[in-house]
Amino acid sequence: MALTIGTAKRRLGEAHSPLHDQVVAELRQAILSGRLKPGERLIEGRLADELGVSRNPVREAIRALASEGLIEVTARRGAAVATMTEQEARETIELRALLEGQNARLAARRQDKQIIKRIEAVLSKGNAAVAAKRFEQLFDLNQRFHSELAAAGQNTVLGDLLQKLRERTAMLFAPMDPGRQARSWEEHAAILRAIIKGDERAAATLAAEHVMRAGMDFLVGLNSGGDAPLLLLAEQRDEQRKDISQGASTPRRQSQQNVLPANRKTPSGGAPQPPGRKRGSRPRAKATASS
Repeated sequence: MALTIGTAKRRLGEAHSPLHDQVVAELRQAILSGRLKPGERLIEGRLADELGVSRNPVREAIRALASEGLIEVTARRGAAVATMTEQEARETIELRALLEGQNARLAARRQDKQIIKRIEAVLSKGNAAVAAKRFEQLFDLNQRFHSELAAAGQNTVLGDLLQKLRERTAMLFAPMDPGRQARSWEEHAAILRAIIKGDERAAATLAAEHVMRAGMDFLVGLNSGGDAPLLLLAEQRDEQRKDISQGASTPRRQSQQNVLPANRKTPSGGAPQPPGRKRGSRPRAKATASS
């Protein structure tokens, strides 16, 4: 793992952003780009050394990213990059698609002009970032687009549910594929056009399809070729939990070695394999969706 804000303290004045925000942004990008792997443990001291900061902003960043669903914190293992089973992923995608569709329907009905202007501004920035290939900016812009879209529905209960689901699905769409990112922002534009026209049915359909298309791209990649990055270590996590529930004093040796450092190869030069799977039986597939 090689992170890149080692001079953050010296750049803080130039960047005009708190050190905590810089650490959050760097760790988030490391997770979404795949530099930090699903299931990989996050040691505060090690991260602080690599980032050139104290432990406090790292600790705060871990809490912030845990609230986004990118990091899991448990009493036994501490902090680690989040994992999710295929069933968890499918169920979360289906629920989010349903609720995003209903929210877009409400937004088309209620026609809040001020919020629509804010959505248009975010859409413009997103399209500019895609055109300039500034893909590292798109995670935040995508979150802002969907946050403003939720506000346009003017239902706070629904908005809160969507926020939680966005946090849970953030890891499903990483690492981010440039082609999928461009299509995603085209879909954003179509949703907004339907809302502006007041076409409730089209807005609901487009918003639901947007989430389902991104999510199914991920799941199709999983089922057609092997484990996508998010699910790579879900089996090991479940095995560890089973060991604990059965009263084992320590996990099996195989489960204890469920994470390889980001840049480390297996002895034969291949990618790390989940336990119990023969090498070459199912190649890993990257997650390519974005929503």
